[in-house]
Amino acid sequence: MTESLRRVALIYNPASGQVSSRRLAAVRAASEVFRNAGCEVESFETDGPGSAAVLARQCVEAGFDTVLACGGDGTVHEVMQSLVGTEVSLGVLPLGTANALAASLGLVAPAAKVARKLLKAAPVRIPVGRIHYHTKDGEPASRYFLVAAGIGADALLMSRMDSRLKRRLGYVLYVIEALKIWATDPFPLFEAELADISLGTFERIEVSQLLAVRVHSFGGILGRLAPGATLHSPELRMIAFKTRSRFRYLHFLLAVLVGNHTFEHSVRLHRTHRVECNFRHGSDENHLVEADGEVLGFLPARIEAIPDALNLLVPKGAKL
Repeated sequence: MTESLRRVALIYNPASGQVSSRRLAAVRAASEVFRNAGCEVESFETDGPGSAAVLARQCVEAGFDTVLACGGDGTVHEVMQSLVGTEVSLGVLPLGTANALAASLGLVAPAAKVARKLLKAAPVRIPVGRIHYHTKDGEPASRYFLVAAGIGADALLMSRMDSRLKRRLGYVLYVIEALKIWATDPFPLFEAELADISLGTFERIEVSQLLAVRVHSFGGILGRLAPGATLHSPELRMIAFKTRSRFRYLHFLLAVLVGNHTFEHSVRLHRTHRVECNFRHGSDENHLVEADGEVLGFLPARIEAIPDALNLLVPKGAKL
């Protein structure tokens, strides 16, 4: 056990029915591993949207040194909002449909095995992403993110995810809804401004989709979507779709599936610290904004990297 794990809080989303029973069993199994290693352990159940962040903040105030987000990327996203800027470490126990951060850390495994890995893990101080956006009421707001943040078609995809169907169908639902969007969405353009670190240029571009990636791998069918992306990096890897062509979208996504995607012409990969996004001149399209799979709001938006922001429990041998 590392010196950093003495008081451990597990925050979990109970979901419902059989899912609730499985998650509770997983949380208990992980808790037992930590207790047997001499840790003081408490578990906390969420009771609705936003409650994970409230519980995490209470855990910080109560003196826990580690908070485990027990769920999918959405639960991790909520918990981390209260840990950024503190010395409390974030750990991940993957119990959701989308577990991109856990996959990137090599933590997709039974709960007890994950807990044993985390016992030997070390807290690593990492940068995080932050996205500024506007709520449906037009008020400015912001969120931190660890996996990715997007504007355009992927945010539209996340908005169509029904939580009950997602628990039943898993990734199949993502594929079904993605195909519907591909077939029907007009992929409206919006404006983005960014300084490309690789090229040493400042660009104003029109895009239909922008995705800022922080993890080196999403696991599953997406794999290494943005080469060079890493949680260690103070930069963002920004995938920009400079096209409305369904053919270009389909060609890129099929190449991703076989691990043979490239970035040229209409789909580009930028290295940047920040990007400003706004409506296209004369357009009244309402572009959605998401982070870590959570739909947040609308344009105008700014995505940036925040250095030295969060302690993340990283298992031995994991690639950030």
